[in-house]
Amino acid sequence: MTLTNWAGNTAFRAQNVHHPTSLDELQRLVSAGSRVRALGSGHSFNDVADSTGDLVVLDRMPDAVEIDSAAATARVPARMTYARLAPILHRAGFALANLASLPHISVAGSVATGTHGSGDAVQGLASAVSALDLVTADGSVLTFSRGDADFPGAVVALGALGVVTTLTLDLVPAFEVRQYVREGLTLDALAHFDEIMSAGYSVSLFTDWRETRVWLKRTDELTAPDWYGTTPAEQPRHPLPAMPADNCTVQLGIPGPWYERLPHFRHDAEPSGAGDELQSEFILPRDHAVKALRELYAIGDRIRPALQISEVRSIAADDLWLSPFRGRESVGVHFTWVRDVATVQPVLELVEETLAPFEPRPHWGKLFTRWPACPDRFRALVHRLDPGGKFANDYTRILLGE
Repeated sequence: MTLTNWAGNTAFRAQNVHHPTSLDELQRLVSAGSRVRALGSGHSFNDVADSTGDLVVLDRMPDAVEIDSAAATARVPARMTYARLAPILHRAGFALANLASLPHISVAGSVATGTHGSGDAVQGLASAVSALDLVTADGSVLTFSRGDADFPGAVVALGALGVVTTLTLDLVPAFEVRQYVREGLTLDALAHFDEIMSAGYSVSLFTDWRETRVWLKRTDELTAPDWYGTTPAEQPRHPLPAMPADNCTVQLGIPGPWYERLPHFRHDAEPSGAGDELQSEFILPRDHAVKALRELYAIGDRIRPALQISEVRSIAADDLWLSPFRGRESVGVHFTWVRDVATVQPVLELVEETLAPFEPRPHWGKLFTRWPACPDRFRALVHRLDPGGKFANDYTRILLGE
């Protein structure tokens, strides 16, 4: 049986797939292998996790979560999903500051590819990492901690440094969120883009580049009846207008725990149509966002034949070397495409050409054709920790210029 990613558009070429049950077993596998990659929950849409040698899947490793209440941190197994982790943290009175729209993704895979949620004041998921352990090419375990010189290069690292086994995450006190959906946001409202995107803890614009809805997640009640010319949704909505909202998180302003509102999809159910899609996302400097969005609206008729929906989100800057948000306040423009590569490819290239003047960076786990320059210091870190290229694959060789 061929092993594929979640969407089914990537078939892994590994000769062997291993499910180690202990750290010792994982260390032996890595030490003995000539080509090794770690596979998380398979939610990337490209070959970032592929290997022609061995794939290791950590789903049978010990899965205990160690919460340090005094330090407000949690030591988390790499393969654990946010869907499993969040309720554990909440029962202990804690939360993560941010969650992605889909909680079924693994912690290590999400961090390694720069995955994020939304919020003007909220950084991507990788920024919560204060330490991580990984098995390096010779089978030894190396720990990186915040403050170490190479720590900013080891967090969003695309699996190029080794197999991450645990991550220590910063926690915040548990909190409640209300989720509202507002309909009918017009193109003219882009004049108020900054005010709209800052109007909640987390804000998403869902658009087909003709009609736009706003997912507004707030820690307090929204009382404005005519919010930027929009009207409140009368019933729960799915981000895809034609889909039922049964598997979406609770809306209509009903307060609930952070992990049951910040994602768009419930942690205890798969989203409708799960996997029947391809995805791309491009991260822009906040200062360029409005002009770039206007350019995309202008070619909306050419985008829609390949599109299911787009999502626009804001993300706070960080200092991680390969982070798409490094050094700049950012806006992510996401595309959920139809699952048809022949239809998507020319439209994807059109989008990349349209966004090229605006300094885009790709989401590492999604589809793109234009590669950004790799920081020299990350290339040097890879060569130092993996001089033989044990964790290299086609994806990382392109990135590193090899």
